[in-house]
Amino acid sequence: MSAAAERPFLFLDIDGPLIPFGSVQPSLTEAAPGHGNPLLARLGPGIGARLLALGCSLVWATTWMEEANEVVAPRLGLPRLPVLDLPEADEPGLRGLHWKTRPLVEWAGGRPFVWVDDEIGAVDRQWVAAAHPGPALLHRVDPARGLQDSDFRALGDWLAALGRPS
Repeated sequence: MSAAAERPFLFLDIDGPLIPFGSVQPSLTEAAPGHGNPLLARLGPGIGARLLALGCSLVWATTWMEEANEVVAPRLGLPRLPVLDLPEADEPGLRGLHWKTRPLVEWAGGRPFVWVDDEIGAVDRQWVAAAHPGPALLHRVDPARGLQDSDFRALGDWLAALGRPS
């Protein structure tokens, strides 16, 4: 198995972590060129490079689905990333369990992973602890602020504890 295949996964949400919902300067509310979504102007410069520097296998875990690769990835300088599939609408769910939790644990297949999202709750943490045999960090980001230096420190510290320099 190659070193890249052994890297921890980093499941990444867009709305909240990468596109914060908090107030921004009026000049940043204009639509991004080539796309009608004014929130794209909130994507922080340098975030893509910082995510790549973590040394994880990045996976989109967002309702943006494939549009994340078409619209967001190029603006962050990220390559095309795999996309976590939405579960079937009729799949029964545990009350309070996020729709992403089961699919990302299945995707990880026992490998270490980080999940960066603004909607992680206690039920998700409990379910992952019981269902995932490997190390996992469920890192909740303040959706008003998005990914901050303190978040990258927390991710880097967790990866370093796994023996993965970031």
